[in-house]
Amino acid sequence: MRAHRRGTKQFHHPVVGDLTLRFEALEITSAANLTLIGYTAEPGSPSAEALQLLASWIATAPSPPGERARAD
Repeated sequence: MRAHRRGTKQFHHPVVGDLTLRFEALEITSAANLTLIGYTAEPGSPSAEALQLLASWIATAPSPPGERARAD
């Protein structure tokens, strides 16, 4: 099996549909078997627009009962 360090991955989100995201994997040298993976969308792509929509929902979502609102 070959380990991929960067590439493109397809996801399906139940609300916004199909997403095509680029990824890059970074091994954390100070911790054994730990890898950080970052995903990005091509600027201006349908995937970037879908991620913006999801981000806007998070920013405007009410806090669950018993949880304090964040002061960002």
